[in-house]
Amino acid sequence: MDKRRPPRISLDLLRGFRAAARHLSFTRAAQELFVTQPAVSREIKTLEDQLGRPLFDRVNRMLQLTPAGEELYRVAEEALAQIDAVVDRIADAGKALAVTTTSAFASLWLAPRLPRFNRAHPGIDVRVVASNDRPDLERDRLDVAIRVVLPGADVPDGEPLLECRTFPACSPALARDRSRPIRAPADLARHVRLDYESLRDGRRMSEWDFWLDATKTRRFKPASTLWFPQYDQLVAAAVEGSGVAMGVWPYLVRHLREGVLCAPFGREAVAHRGTFFVTRRPAVAGSEAVAAFVDWLRSEARSDGEFTLAPAGAAGRAAGPRPGAARARSRGRCT
Repeated sequence: MDKRRPPRISLDLLRGFRAAARHLSFTRAAQELFVTQPAVSREIKTLEDQLGRPLFDRVNRMLQLTPAGEELYRVAEEALAQIDAVVDRIADAGKALAVTTTSAFASLWLAPRLPRFNRAHPGIDVRVVASNDRPDLERDRLDVAIRVVLPGADVPDGEPLLECRTFPACSPALARDRSRPIRAPADLARHVRLDYESLRDGRRMSEWDFWLDATKTRRFKPASTLWFPQYDQLVAAAVEGSGVAMGVWPYLVRHLREGVLCAPFGREAVAHRGTFFVTRRPAVAGSEAVAAFVDWLRSEARSDGEFTLAPAGAAGRAAGPRPGAARARSRGRCT
């Protein structure tokens, strides 16, 4: 009688195998797990030795799952997801959460407001993961995602939070420069264009291109162009009067209300860019921390009010009123 026990497979080996099977790449699995590629290769070899059969075929320098590998991957994916969900509940994900969003939204909208969340919920730790990529919430153990969805794109399994609008923005001093006043889009040709580099499908894209097309504004050559790698750097340059930026609501809510930036053309030159959605990782969707954070996001979005700009030609062109706030400064007016 064969009394040999079946192998006791460690969770670390299974996690390494699951990542390799998902990507069909030891290198990408290593990047996901923050280990070296040889470490993943050794883990897979150990697991194959314990099971006594191969889990991957190497065909033309590419990986393919064997029938045994496919069977193990299906079970490991389901089992590890269930384990992770239970661990989250036991460890009480109600006291900590990880939030992912774009770099611009994190630095210009979310970060300045987080102290208010911390004061209201001092027992909840928040980790912000700023990335312009779209991570997998389940794989990367991220609890809440705030992402803009462009018109015509698939609507995620979440709830809308804020509308995204674009429009030219600059410092009030630049807008009222007597030698180069900014009254119509044609006047932008006499000013420096501020832009930031974003890659989509390997191509460099500009928010100015989108705005020009959406508003049917005739293309023009600016006096010169300053490129920045991050949107918050572009905003800092605009505040200093370095040129005209493509403003994005809600990123510039505070700048418009405090009067450090303005929208010289008012609502006549606004393009709808999309909608910010909030999605939750299913395993923690019911946790206290996630519920509190999403409720707080809704409250902050309501405090911004609806997106409005004074009509062109009015005495001032301002961002929408802030409930209960009466400021002496011009709230985004180009006076």
